[in-house]
Amino acid sequence: MTTPLGTRIAALIEAGGAPLSVEDYMRLCLLDPVHGYYTTAEPFGRSGDFITAPEISQMFGELLGLWAADAWMRLGSPSPFILAELGPGRGTLMSDALRATRIVPGFREAARIVLVEASPRLRERQAQTLAPEVAHVGVEWVQRIEELPQGPLILLANEFIDALPVRQFVRTQHGIAERMVGIDGRGGLRWGLVPSPARPDVVARLETAEPGAVLEICPAGETVAAVIGARIARDGGAALLVDYGHAGGFGDTLQALWRQAPDEPLAHPGEADLTAHVDFAALARHATAAGARAFGPIGQGELLLRLGLARRAERLARNADAMTREAIAAAANRLAGSGPEGMGELFKALALVHPSLSEIAGFATGEAFADTAIAARGDVG
Repeated sequence: MTTPLGTRIAALIEAGGAPLSVEDYMRLCLLDPVHGYYTTAEPFGRSGDFITAPEISQMFGELLGLWAADAWMRLGSPSPFILAELGPGRGTLMSDALRATRIVPGFREAARIVLVEASPRLRERQAQTLAPEVAHVGVEWVQRIEELPQGPLILLANEFIDALPVRQFVRTQHGIAERMVGIDGRGGLRWGLVPSPARPDVVARLETAEPGAVLEICPAGETVAAVIGARIARDGGAALLVDYGHAGGFGDTLQALWRQAPDEPLAHPGEADLTAHVDFAALARHATAAGARAFGPIGQGELLLRLGLARRAERLARNADAMTREAIAAAANRLAGSGPEGMGELFKALALVHPSLSEIAGFATGEAFADTAIAARGDVG
């Protein structure tokens, strides 16, 4: 099956006489202004292709909001400060976070709420969800993280980095090649390999790997981490990044979801969601190189339990009926549990903080990031 965007991509490749990188292909599929997935689809919630943690339960956003408030107090309660979220989806996480932080004196009064969102359609959805805040304290939008206002920054990001485009490099019998998207004899899309003069760090990691090993890098994610790290080091602040991923390794993790089911990434360009697992070690390296201190990554389940998930679930269930208590328990287990239905181990959390902070909520002191502490990097796919 072809799609309007698939036809356009094939024409671009034919006209240019060269295949597209996986990075360029992902960017077109997700962000094309006419046919891109985030331009045309409703990806979030039970009617979309996937359900994110904030949509599973209010507890997720509440606990991340209280993490933000705790970080704010550790930083000396600056006023004003920027409370930002990257890729806010439908605005659910920020709404729950703001509700939970009403108990923290001075926090909401000091917060200038800024959402980083490029999609006009999603901005409208976020404005609906956050209507009380829009009316009473104001909410601002910017398209890129570099456009955030100056000042101390507390930043949250859930399932944002995984949607940023990746490049894929393969160790072959003859050297290093980049995985590309080309066209077949019938005008359809197909995978291919092109010999590549890769970055020195890519060469260093792949030159001793087994033939067939795939290394993914996310240039946009690395840039985001570096920008956050430099900003926090300069102005003060903290950031919490939650996503599914690993702490460095080899493997093809590019995946597609089409109509709530796994799909081949080339099958439905513009109609399927494309994501790849996040390399948290790479994010931490770029953030710390820019001046921030990093903690983690640790499992999402461990983070939420340390932040009080069990206590919050118990409080919500205290006066609820049996059906509601069961739903609360199921949501808590999905957020923090292991196994195929749980998010607790597959999803990871990384905290980036000002170097003056030696501790941050949810992370042990011994979990400060050190690249040399990462175990041998095996397969992640």
